[in-house]
Amino acid sequence: MNDIQSPIRRQQDPPRLLLIYPATHKPGWVRFFQLPSLSLQQVAALAPANWEVTLVDESQDPIPYGRGFDLVGITAMTHQATRAYELADQFRSEGVPVIMGGMHPTVLPEEALEHADAVVIGEAEPVMAELLDDFLGHRLAKVYQAPIPHDDKLIVPWPRREILAGKRYLTTQTVQASRGCPYDCSFCTVTQYFGNRFRYRDSADILAEIRSFPRKLVIFLDDNLLGDPVKARPVLEGMAELGVRWGSQTSLRFAEDPEMLKLVARSGCIGLFVGIESVTGPYSLLAKSSGQSTQADLMKRVRDAGIILETSLIFGFDDHDQSIFEKTLRFVEECSPSVPTFNLLTPYPGTKLFQQFEQEGRLLHRDWSRYNHSEVVFRPKLMTPEQLYRGWVEARKAAYTLPSILSRVWKNPGRRFTNLAYNILRKGPNDRLKAAGADEISLLPTIEGNH
Repeated sequence: MNDIQSPIRRQQDPPRLLLIYPATHKPGWVRFFQLPSLSLQQVAALAPANWEVTLVDESQDPIPYGRGFDLVGITAMTHQATRAYELADQFRSEGVPVIMGGMHPTVLPEEALEHADAVVIGEAEPVMAELLDDFLGHRLAKVYQAPIPHDDKLIVPWPRREILAGKRYLTTQTVQASRGCPYDCSFCTVTQYFGNRFRYRDSADILAEIRSFPRKLVIFLDDNLLGDPVKARPVLEGMAELGVRWGSQTSLRFAEDPEMLKLVARSGCIGLFVGIESVTGPYSLLAKSSGQSTQADLMKRVRDAGIILETSLIFGFDDHDQSIFEKTLRFVEECSPSVPTFNLLTPYPGTKLFQQFEQEGRLLHRDWSRYNHSEVVFRPKLMTPEQLYRGWVEARKAAYTLPSILSRVWKNPGRRFTNLAYNILRKGPNDRLKAAGADEISLLPTIEGNH
């Protein structure tokens, strides 16, 4: 697209870029437990020094319409897409060009281009400098597509945390150490857009970034921080020397190695989010892994090491009938993860699951705002949508009764007060669930690459 330039900027003024993280609802007090968008901080760091960059998180800030921005960049996961398009349409109606990126525009670029002047497909790092240069040169293209990575190295800029001044989050000390995944799950888009191997930053660079933090708490926004134990080990050893406290998302495979588990605990790990996915069938991660230990065995090892363990379980796979809810509650009672999380299967665009359900005519609609893990957007195979939703609500309520909470806390030897507080915070939203629908409140980071 040629000759796109905001008419409001005088030639001598620095170009002004507005980056927006859309909000899908008003989170209330929960916004103080949220984490800022790391991807937009990284995009801000990619802008040349002559650009004036503003970041707006709509859950924290009003949208600054009519403030003289030259270019607007909006990121969107699928559940944010509807709101992102509304924002884009408004700015474009005011004559301000809009670029869009993130997972949803990456998988549906033609749809995004109905609301934007340009779309970034995939990672921003390889293409952002060219995009901004093209914009200033009046030659902005419609699509900027990053190549699919094929090596095991990750090079990203340190995010611009100072751009978050005045905003209140759980912490702004978030780090990304790795991207990519070799597993290519049918309900996930990470492998096909971020590479089929674990790509890690240089450990010295990661540790230098952590040393720059004024406080001890660090959150890693990785899909699987410990996916490659060999590459993760020097980072863990460095953190053990720094005395930090950290949490992240990972698989449980690292716990097959007792020495690795000891190192994770010694490095200051206070909590991990792991996906169990299902207690039955082909999507279950409870089967024996590469060693002889089941995932349930590994869960106990992690808990016994004093690490709070949040497990994610999904309802709605094709082998699930109405018995899945009781089976899952029994598993939670027996294995006692510190914090169980139940989600509804969501076939995101760009996944094999979406393609399958679309071909089978099982998608109920394409209202992207409802693709949020908390609403049924497809026809299950062995029950009705209403039965799936009702079972999910009842399972969540049952898992967060006071007797269930106290039983889990008692069986988790480490950090009992923190574990109890975390469960009580989760109890309220679960108690308020109604059969008509409700929003899922999560106090853990949303992993951007995995929706």
